[in-house]
Amino acid sequence: MKDLILNLAPTGMVPTRDMSPHVPISPQEIIADCRRCADLGATILHVHARDESGKPTWRKEVYARIIGGIRETHPDVIICVSLSGRNFPEFKHRSDPLFLEGDLKPDMASLTLASMNFARNESVNAPDMVTRLAETMAERGIRPELEVFDAGMVNYANYLADRGILTGPHYFNILLGNLASAQATPLHLAAITQDLPDNAYWCAGGIGAAQLAANALGLLFGNGVRVGLEDFLWLDAERKQPATNAQMVGRIRQLGTTFGKSFASAGQVREALGIGRHDA
Repeated sequence: MKDLILNLAPTGMVPTRDMSPHVPISPQEIIADCRRCADLGATILHVHARDESGKPTWRKEVYARIIGGIRETHPDVIICVSLSGRNFPEFKHRSDPLFLEGDLKPDMASLTLASMNFARNESVNAPDMVTRLAETMAERGIRPELEVFDAGMVNYANYLADRGILTGPHYFNILLGNLASAQATPLHLAAITQDLPDNAYWCAGGIGAAQLAANALGLLFGNGVRVGLEDFLWLDAERKQPATNAQMVGRIRQLGTTFGKSFASAGQVREALGIGRHDA
């Protein structure tokens, strides 16, 4: 597939309304923002759920509301649920959204391939946890969204693929700019991408002010981008212009056009990644 993937991460676990008035928090806000961005060309939606107080939640019932609301108007868009363990490390919590059924079952689920540090806290992903989540996704027919922050995580993906725990086609989000991980430079990115498994698609996203640089690298050299308020709340590195998710998606579309690139439809991405329609 030559056309590019546009992966939107609208909310995340960290942003709050105090940080930005534009972060979608409630299920209805997340649904509305995802619909708006799907209209603008987002083809994968990387969704975190929040409870009634605005705190991150693992509960599949909340994910069901979000998934159902998006699919009412955008049945083709690919929905990926977060299985992050930063706030709730137990397998029974992290895996809960994987057990949704029928029209509410997610198409994809995130899988960070190793433990790592962020600027203020850690993300623990023990080998047995990564394997168990991957095996559960395979049993449920859900495609992993493989999250890598450095070259070692790609090596671990190859290890799992060699053992049949991960099967292609593979989709990677390469996340650059985190304080303790690879940076948004061509050399760091090349060290990661050179060892990706066969039959792999990858998108580049940037943490904080690295977002735009990482996105440009993904547009020029990769299969697309991950963008959204989960990763950065501003349009500019000086943090003077608060962003909306729609503005970020629009900017990526414009930048891609400037680079002479075209973007895939959700249906094309489904076909490339081997993801069937949930209602088929």
